[in-house]
Amino acid sequence: MSVTGNTTLYDTTVYHIELQEKIHEPSCLHRGVCGFIHIVSGLQVKVTPAAEGQKTLTCSTTCTLTDNPTYIWYKNGQRLDEPTSQQYSVNSYYSDSYSCAVKGHADHHSPAVCVRGESCMNVTYTHQSICALKGSTVDISCFYTHPSWHNVTEVSWFNKWESGVTKDLSQDSEYTSRVEYHRQTDKDSILRITDLRESDSTEYKFRFTTNEARWGYSFPGTTLTVTGFQVKVTGGHQDKTLTCITTCTLTDNPTYIWYKNGQHLDESTSPQYKYSASSNYEDSYSCAVKGHEDIHSPAVCVQGQDCSRVTYTKRRICVLKGSTVDISCTYVGYDTVTSSLWFSPKRSASWTNKLTPEDLTRDPGYAGRVEYAGRESGTYRGPFTLRITDLREEDSAEYRFTFKTYNFEWGHSFPGTTLSVTGLQVKVTPAAEGQKTLTCSTT
Repeated sequence: MSVTGNTTLYDTTVYHIELQEKIHEPSCLHRGVCGFIHIVSGLQVKVTPAAEGQKTLTCSTTCTLTDNPTYIWYKNGQRLDEPTSQQYSVNSYYSDSYSCAVKGHADHHSPAVCVRGESCMNVTYTHQSICALKGSTVDISCFYTHPSWHNVTEVSWFNKWESGVTKDLSQDSEYTSRVEYHRQTDKDSILRITDLRESDSTEYKFRFTTNEARWGYSFPGTTLTVTGFQVKVTGGHQDKTLTCITTCTLTDNPTYIWYKNGQHLDESTSPQYKYSASSNYEDSYSCAVKGHEDIHSPAVCVQGQDCSRVTYTKRRICVLKGSTVDISCTYVGYDTVTSSLWFSPKRSASWTNKLTPEDLTRDPGYAGRVEYAGRESGTYRGPFTLRITDLREEDSAEYRFTFKTYNFEWGHSFPGTTLSVTGLQVKVTPAAEGQKTLTCSTT
């Protein structure tokens, strides 16, 4: 192995990992997610006996660090103000764990070690960083341990902390109805966030409390980056290349899907698509990844700015059974729409021609419950609104819009708006002695 140029602690870390039989393996696109398994930094805490009842902790590396680094020590997940040296003398309880890092690289910390015995407070995150698609669902997970004589009294996930006070995500208004806690055993925890937004990009941490101790709030957690797709157009007037880009790297060789004018066009493991100069100024292009077709890029024009594009006002809608919903979209293009309709792929079994969508207003399953709100003439530029009344749970489906102009027809395979129709349920959970907590929940 050869190394050129200036190296840093981070460089040393990466090379050490590569020599460890690919400890750092990427995984991607589970629920629209790319993850990187927790990086083993090359730092280790060595424990040696000292004076009676004491231990000396040494933050060791596989090679000597230069520039007199400043060390960071963590006790039970909490950063200690002192010491900043490579060695630290402690007189600890059996439940205490310690970890170390180097200032400037705090996210590359050592595994936590028990100073006494083999069972102490510890949290290990499954991924150090995760890249997830906007609108998708992500699972952020960890494993935790504690002495067998401790009883866990509280668990929580958080991404904000101030003066030692953390805010439980399940109680955070920014995540209302989008956060769930799950577990597979009594030693793991999964934070599930649905309908991801770019504003969700931040670091997430887990905290637990027992009857005798509490895990700290400053130990590094999992950093989430939420990204969407964008189509980048490069090249000259005749030959152009379209590239489906994200702000973080998707791995596992995802299959890219291309749409032209709302119609499925091509699939490839390459994020690039070669554009033919024979295309019209009306043509627009969009991209997505197989398995997550509903999370696509905005449609872009390749020639000029007057191409035909459809944009749905909302990608997902959740409404109560028996209510009324408006599903809408807007159209941008050079030509005026001459005819249009809404349809649901879920109803394709009842279509006369399985490849030709049929107007929902003519579907017996929606008889008397569907109208196109606001459309007052045959020629119309939008917005286009589908109104469904007296909603039923079987109305839960994806709804798409298609149209024709004098010269053009919008395709049928471009993802639309997904509707979920739900009822209300009261969930009863135990609270303080003699009390119950009632939660009004939806699906």
